[in-house]
Amino acid sequence: MNQLSQPRTESIPATMRAVVQRGYGGPEVLTMERIAVPHPGDRQVLIRVHAAGIDRGVWHIMAGLPYIVRPMFGMTTPRQPVPGLDVAGTVVGLGPGVTELAIGDSVFGTASGSFADYAVADVSTLARMPAGLEYDDAAAVPVSGLAALEAVRDHGRVQAGQRVLVIGASGGVGGYAVQIAAAAGAEVVGVASAAKSDFVRSLGAARVIDYVTTDVTRLPDRYDVIIDINGRLPLHRLVRILTQTGALVIVGGEDGDRLTGGIQRQFGARIRSAFTRRRLGFFISSESRAGLPELVHLIESGAIRSTTEAVRPLSAVRDAIADLAAGRVRGKAVLHVAE
Repeated sequence: MNQLSQPRTESIPATMRAVVQRGYGGPEVLTMERIAVPHPGDRQVLIRVHAAGIDRGVWHIMAGLPYIVRPMFGMTTPRQPVPGLDVAGTVVGLGPGVTELAIGDSVFGTASGSFADYAVADVSTLARMPAGLEYDDAAAVPVSGLAALEAVRDHGRVQAGQRVLVIGASGGVGGYAVQIAAAAGAEVVGVASAAKSDFVRSLGAARVIDYVTTDVTRLPDRYDVIIDINGRLPLHRLVRILTQTGALVIVGGEDGDRLTGGIQRQFGARIRSAFTRRRLGFFISSESRAGLPELVHLIESGAIRSTTEAVRPLSAVRDAIADLAAGRVRGKAVLHVAE
């Protein structure tokens, strides 16, 4: 029997609006179409999407760059034709084996194909929304917040009293990294453009360095932890401004050719780490629910806030992604989906 016809679901339409991508390229490859509503499988739920966040990974999959990612997502066209991962919405359908959530629950987390009216998500990638948080704000948290939490807590091991440098502090991951490090009691210095310095300070940075006018690696300051988000500075210069037992955590990478996208920089850090007391490395963030309860706690306690700065309708997805790629977005951009 079709799962959506069972009593555990509300009335669901047969079709929905969705952003669809049939090939790789610029924002022009994204079109608005009506497609079939997906069905939840084992340990999955169907979500009525209220809002969907836009992270840098959406751009990479849209462009199909670097080429090294295509075996994972599809060689000539994306295997998942609907982009989007960040999601906030209402549970409207339960797949077999779901007991943790109920119809009507407000949830946030990650769902495959969230740029649509409905999306399917594994229960393991969702949590109930923090009290008092609006859907548009909740949708800006999961992907970037989880990456920042993992970078600061698990890999950086930031502690109270340490000096932490966040390169790319005004972006999606950076905005949460600044807040999480500050909440841990660290002195945080952010690297961002002058136009975004007030925003970074509002997140808890004690100081903001304008990368346009100042090379942070040529200053005399030393840091216990450097969180380098989409950075382009050479490894040897970053190592130079670490303390003798400091940690460099590379999150993502935008420097490099169309083939590798700069991944050699990440592996170079791992190799270099074997010959020093400093910890140098990178990680690939997990979209599991493991860190979501901690993010909920940090939000509800007031330690961090959502970095939603730009909200656009689903129909404006092309412009929203173009702004992200051009660096015109502070914090996180969000698509408002619910009509």
